[in-house]
Amino acid sequence: MRLLTSRSQRFVAKLLINTGNDVPATVELKLGVNRFGRHPESEFPIDHPTVSALHCEMILTAAGVLLRDCHSTNGTFLDDEPVKQASLRPGQTVRLGDVTILVKTTDARIAIPGIDRPMDPPPVVLADGTILCRRHRQSSANYRCTHCHELLCDACVHRLRRKGGKVQILCGLCSHATEFIGRETRKKRSLLARLSETMKLPFLKKMRIP
Repeated sequence: MRLLTSRSQRFVAKLLINTGNDVPATVELKLGVNRFGRHPESEFPIDHPTVSALHCEMILTAAGVLLRDCHSTNGTFLDDEPVKQASLRPGQTVRLGDVTILVKTTDARIAIPGIDRPMDPPPVVLADGTILCRRHRQSSANYRCTHCHELLCDACVHRLRRKGGKVQILCGLCSHATEFIGRETRKKRSLLARLSETMKLPFLKKMRIP
């Protein structure tokens, strides 16, 4: 089974820049801040003597386009009115010195299909109640992550030993702490321990005081 992620959208605004010397150029703003000016590192450099090095900014968001003057020498005008900051609408004209910029669109949206990714299979529960790991089907899931709540086997966890402390068992997916959910197993006593206990019993009987 595959899971379809939600679709995302990319917002696009189109402008028509006319410097008066060449054929007007159509450009698209990118999401976020777009700088206009003579400086070559501007997102949209405009080589014109009436344009400042950093003349203005246009900020594209889901709500539209915001125009902001950057203390330019000749000012930024919107429909021949000087502005420091204003929202743009299609059909308006922005003027930077002698350069005009026609706002063609401000809210065109391009849908980007979501990406399919496979879903992890559900855990398998055996008749005796043992839960098998979803990633390692031959191993039992002995731990549960306290953060993402994923069931983990011994191969899915990381063990972190700190000096002077006990071993911390962390989730291999998100690195958060885990809790033990497996079955406790009693440790078998060694043969030497059993023999030692057996030998002590007669000795203790002889030491009893009547």
